[in-house]
Amino acid sequence: MGQRVEFPSNAHTCQGYFSVKGPAVVVIQEYWGLVPHIQDVVDRFAKEGFAAIAPDLYHGKTAKSPDEAGRMLMELDADRAEREIAGAGEWLLEQPSCTSKTYGIVGFCMGGALAQYTGTKEGAKVGAVVSFYGGFRKLQMDWNNLRASILLIYGEKDQGVQPEQGRQLEQQLKKSGKNVQMVVYPGAGHAFFNDTRKEVYKPDAAADAWKKTIDLFRAALTPSR
Repeated sequence: MGQRVEFPSNAHTCQGYFSVKGPAVVVIQEYWGLVPHIQDVVDRFAKEGFAAIAPDLYHGKTAKSPDEAGRMLMELDADRAEREIAGAGEWLLEQPSCTSKTYGIVGFCMGGALAQYTGTKEGAKVGAVVSFYGGFRKLQMDWNNLRASILLIYGEKDQGVQPEQGRQLEQQLKKSGKNVQMVVYPGAGHAFFNDTRKEVYKPDAAADAWKKTIDLFRAALTPSR
């Protein structure tokens, strides 16, 4: 099990949920906040041998309904969130338990878009990005600055963040010479990885997406010692 920690970022102290030893991975929440599902994802990374942290981008708040989550999402300052995500990654790299030179980022929905955004802002500090159905209000991405390998994951039936968005991005990144993979899971909709939401959870798709995520991070996060 992980623990609550504090780390310096963006000229103030931030909080997050942190677990164990290995290559560094930052887990970014859905629009619900730092809920037990995201904490469980951090613990799952720990069991796979990663040092993982989920920064609390809502600073102690969580949403109880889609309307509340939507309001919190719209109120979120994306640039401040990006700096807090980067701060979490840099804090991880400084920990004795960290064994990688760069950090990976994985995010879900809102977090998937912020994972992409952080990858473009932080350049060579980020070794790999995994974006699960990444969608957010318009973010200005400078893809030329991306150095990480990137995995884009979508559900075929997702009506909010449609796979066509990912296909367009995949083509753009390939033309720019980026290391990009994309997977679309048949029959899966938005949030299919979230096993606390039985109405959308797709176990087979979630298991395969998890394996691909772990495989990418193991391949891309270079050992530091």
